[in-house]
Amino acid sequence: MWRDLAPIGRNAATGGYRRYAWTAAEQDCRAWFRAQAESRGLTYELDRNGNQWAWQGDPLAGDAVVTGSHLDSVPDGGAFDGPLGVVSSFAALDELRRRGVEFTKPLAITNFGDEEGARFGLACVGSRLAAGQLTVAKAHELRDADGITLPQAMEAAGYDPATIGPDPERLSRIGAFIELHVEQGRALDLTDHPIGIASAIWPHGRWRFDFHGEANHAGTTRLEDRRDPMLTYAETVVAARREARLAGALATFAKVAVEPNGVNAIPSLVRGWLDSRAADQETLDQVIAGIEQAARENATRSGIDLRITQESFTPVVEFEHALRDELAKLLHGERGDIPVLGTGAGHDAGILSASVPTAMLFVRNPTGISHSPAEYAAEDDCVAGVIALADVLEGLACT
Repeated sequence: MWRDLAPIGRNAATGGYRRYAWTAAEQDCRAWFRAQAESRGLTYELDRNGNQWAWQGDPLAGDAVVTGSHLDSVPDGGAFDGPLGVVSSFAALDELRRRGVEFTKPLAITNFGDEEGARFGLACVGSRLAAGQLTVAKAHELRDADGITLPQAMEAAGYDPATIGPDPERLSRIGAFIELHVEQGRALDLTDHPIGIASAIWPHGRWRFDFHGEANHAGTTRLEDRRDPMLTYAETVVAARREARLAGALATFAKVAVEPNGVNAIPSLVRGWLDSRAADQETLDQVIAGIEQAARENATRSGIDLRITQESFTPVVEFEHALRDELAKLLHGERGDIPVLGTGAGHDAGILSASVPTAMLFVRNPTGISHSPAEYAAEDDCVAGVIALADVLEGLACT
């Protein structure tokens, strides 16, 4: 499975993946998912929001145990973020069948669409729509860098966007959702454990900063006569690092758009996107307030018009303690005490937690690198993740 999926959407120059929502590469990933489902005799479904489902047992029976993740990527992302959870889900089902267990509940494997938000700027679109955390109106307003709307992209890929929206009936049939994911940090590596359990997802969000200045000639305009938004943007980037460091949080400007984007032209507009995360809401609010204050002060001083827009936000997610404790109990045995750790990365499991009981398993990442072609997990650890997921699914859905 891993070898079949690995070439899809891989950029030859960077070695990273470009599996953006509703593009040809992501459609190839969807075709791979459907083929895996059908080769195992599973009931395949595409729901109203474009999320894929593969069912062992009756999809309508209720109290289902669901596992899976996503197959899309960030720009030049790694091979493991998302796909490891989907591949491991199919492999765990294979392991359960090998064990000859009897299923007492329906089991589903899922691939949630547009989890990374690389194309339209909003993460977890598929799960947000299903959970009613993204309105149809807002979804229709989402546009990519070329101005293509989400409905237009879906339609071009052969899917009817008129069906999107909340899916409470489907979510009501889920008794538990378990997502396996490569760890996006080094906590497990530092504890020398291949597998961990998630405790919570930090509150996090994305903010767009629009710095409007005045376009002018780079070779003739005196420094003191300039209204250069790039300078104010740069000062804000430095301020974000300072505020995050002082608060023990995270803040990153990693995406920027410049107009007119000429080498010899002072920009008229610099648009930067901030990603910020913290262990608690109070700390995150403090960091964002500090960054905004610094940006506005620098903008005023330089004659720059500044507009700040919050594009997305996810509050802290505490995974259900009863389900988390059940996972720890099922995995105790020979593994010893399973590490329980928080994460700053968002996941579909976090979105769904408001609607269904959810939990997460992490597989060790020896370098801690993620969202990069260097992202890696050792084969032995991936196998350990499959066995752990199979043990959990057997405990929850089988006798």
